Amino acid sequence: MDNIETLFKAAKAADITVAVSPHYYYPTDHGWKFEGALEKLMHKIGMFDRKGALNLDGFENSGADWMPQYKQYIDDGKTVVTSPHKVYGNDTNDLSLQLRKRGVDQVLLSGMSANLCTESHMRELLEQGFEVAVIKDATAAAIIPEGDGYLAALTNFRYMANAVWTTEEAVQQIKAAT
Repeated sequence: MDNIETLFKAAKAADITVAVSPHYYYPTDHGWKFEGALEKLMHKIGMFDRKGALNLDGFENSGADWMPQYKQYIDDGKTVVTSPHKVYGNDTNDLSLQLRKRGVDQVLLSGMSANLCTESHMRELLEQGFEVAVIKDATAAAIIPEGDGYLAALTNFRYMANAVWTTEEAVQQIKAAT
């Protein structure tokens, strides 16, 4: 989590576009006729639940709210907060549009779930023609009996991303570019 904050600080200091692709579920999303294993779990425990697309009642300090250490960066009036993604990737939200409209074609990618959301975002951004560097120590994943999600994602990052960097390497690249 500290590495994500380090990336926020470096990007903000360099006046680089920062975008957040949140994961939210609204009450209507609980009407889905089929779900994957993780979707079932998240719906069952109310993970990322909001009362509605236009309703922030109960958002503050909920499981759908920003992590406290990131709020100052996200709520600064400059960070792009996209429409939510619903399963794993940004093919269901407006991240690519938001980046293209700002002239962004290179992305430093980090996130909360390496083998799910982070990898899915990487794949879609690559398909949309972005150059993507994944920050490997600014993401994590669950370990289940069938395997380690982080190691699975790291393998795929290395196969597909334009670069796979540490937070320190990414900060060096940001400083060198400004």
